Amino acid sequence: MGEFTDKLDAAGNKIAGNIKEAIGKATDNDKLVAEGKAQELKGTGQDVKGSVKGALGDNV
Repeated sequence: MGEFTDKLDAAGNKIAGNIKEAIGKATDNDKLVAEGKAQELKGTGQDVKGSVKGALGDNV
């Protein structure tokens, strides 16, 4: 996957994580809040991966 694909996946995971976290807080569901935070963290990791690929090339 290239830099753009990684960053697109990252954005999707961050948005989905935010939504899960918000729903979890609204419904007092700690498990859903935790899942949302984990998905946001995954998105952040993908974003960093995309940035590294952009700086070093897609063969990283």
